[in-house]
Amino acid sequence: MKKSISSLALIFFIMSSGLSAQDLKIGYTNVEYILSFLPETKQVQSEVSAYGTQLQNQLQSKITDFQSKADAFQKTAATMTDLIRADKQEELQNLQASIQKFQNEAQTSIAQKEQDLFKPLFEKISNAINVVSERENFTHVFSAGVPGVDVLLYAQPTDDISNLVLGELGIDPPAQSNN
Repeated sequence: MKKSISSLALIFFIMSSGLSAQDLKIGYTNVEYILSFLPETKQVQSEVSAYGTQLQNQLQSKITDFQSKADAFQKTAATMTDLIRADKQEELQNLQASIQKFQNEAQTSIAQKEQDLFKPLFEKISNAINVVSERENFTHVFSAGVPGVDVLLYAQPTDDISNLVLGELGIDPPAQSNN
């Protein structure tokens, strides 16, 4: 019942907005597919990877420092006064908390770095999609090919404008590509 009401509402909306089925031209594109052909993608991936490695090395250094202090504490704890032992335990707990905080912040930082570096590429792709859509008279273009984000459940392969977008970006699409 709800489905038929929704369908009727959609039909009414299309009719009332002056669009008929003949005026609609719907296409779709796979942004991830297009991104895989951009030369800049490898550079961005390399920068993100290098940044991640840098943070991983810093984390490993913190872990090594913690481990050596924990080992030293284990060896000398029996000879320490209660006050010094408590102080060293607190220092180790603080180091452990610092490592956990750094790990969380590093993950967030890597994700932000990736987002910042990919943003210009997505803008470039978006602009090319707009140019192709206007040139080819598409009224709607959907995104396809992103697991969990796909809004397109079915479409004819002839409605895929991904290779047209690659052409707009100056990239020769592969022959016989079904992305």
